[in-house]
Order: sequence, then structure tokens, then C-alpha cells
Amino acid sequence: MHLFYSPHIQIPEHTLPPDESLHCTRVLRLKKSDTVYLTDGKGSMCTGKVLDPDPAGCRILITHIKENYGARPYHLHLAVAPTKNMERFEWFVEKATEVGVDIITPLICERSERKQCKTDRVERIAISALKQCKRAQMPAIEKAVKFEDFLKSPALEGASAAIACCEAPGERTPAVHWVKQAGERIVVLVGPEGDFSPAEVSAAIAAGCTPVDLGPSVLRTETAALGAVFLVAFKSLYL
Repeated sequence: MHLFYSPHIQIPEHTLPPDESLHCTRVLRLKKSDTVYLTDGKGSMCTGKVLDPDPAGCRILITHIKENYGARPYHLHLAVAPTKNMERFEWFVEKATEVGVDIITPLICERSERKQCKTDRVERIAISALKQCKRAQMPAIEKAVKFEDFLKSPALEGASAAIACCEAPGERTPAVHWVKQAGERIVVLVGPEGDFSPAEVSAAIAAGCTPVDLGPSVLRTETAALGAVFLVAFKSLYL
């Protein structure tokens, strides 16, 4: 199954972007009439045939469209502090895309080691993961936002929100118990290596977030974030 990503698919004929055209014709060496698949990353999975294997703009005839392909019964938004070593954050994005996530927001916190996060490369990694695991939902990679601004954003409105933290003013709820009660729209905040500051945890609780415990170990940021993704996915399948 040769899957290509193109965010704006034209019907009935579509021309692949230059990078995908080159991959289709020079790397995969697909020929006229070969079957290919396209996704727009918004849930559409299209079946097509190669019309013109041009490396500069490969034309595809769309023969079938399936909407909501592989749709999940939840909407997951992860707000995660980018790691000092960007490769670790990129690894998280890759694996989260494979498992299933809708929005990833780099979160700049009081104790963040990285105060900026360029998303161009992160988006390319997400696209690669999307194609590798044959998904049709591309996560939105948002621009980095300050913690306090995120709490004021519409992201938390009407959502089941949690903040994964090592310490909280009161008791933390085990994440596995919290996720059982969570609704279809879920937001999880994951902090930097030094954890959220006490003021940030208190502010998140005041904004409606539940402080949750991901287990007895002190996890790296990318491990904690991916653990949250797996918990939500596991709930949709088995709980």
C-alpha cells in the first residue's frame, strides 16, 4: 500500500506535491495505472491510479474515497513542554502520531529548558509517521505557547483536562482512573524535566485541570506524554 499525503486533494484528478511526486516516481518507481492511496490528513483516504508519472507533478486519478477512515472515538490534545534535546520531542511526536493524537501544542513553562520550538521539521516527522502507519488523521502541530496563555485559550473549554505533575497541593488522581471518567474531548498537560512549578499546578487546577499521577517513576517528558497517549487509546479500545 503506497500512501501519499496531500492536504488539499482535488477530485477527480490530483497532482501530487513535488516531494511526493519525486518519491512516487524516482524512489518507488511507480508506473502508469499503478494503484496508490492518498490522504489529506483530515480523515479522507482516497484510492487512485497513476495517470502521468511525472517527477515534477505526478497526476493521480481518484477512483474511490472513504471518509472518516480509521476515525477515533475521542479527540486528544497534548500540550507538552519541548525537550532541550529536540530529537526526544520529535520522537514523541512520531510515536504519538502512530498511536493517535489530534493536536500537539509545545508548551513553554517556567522551568522549560527550551523556550522556542520550530515546528517545520516536527510537522515533516508527523507526516512521515502518518504514512508509515497508514493513518488518515494528521495531528495539528501548533506554535509554541506560554503556559499561562494556554490556560486562557479555548482549548480547555468543554474538555476533560488533566495536568500530569509530580506534586500537587492535594492528592493526585491516578491517571488510569481519571481517564475512565474523561469525556470524548481530552486535554493533557505535560511539563518539562523539572516538572511544573507549584504556581503553574495551582493555576491549572483553578482553570479546571485535574492533577494526575502517571505512576511511581519520575518519567522523562516524552515518556510521560506518550504514556498519556497510550492511556487514552487503551481506554477507547478496552475500557
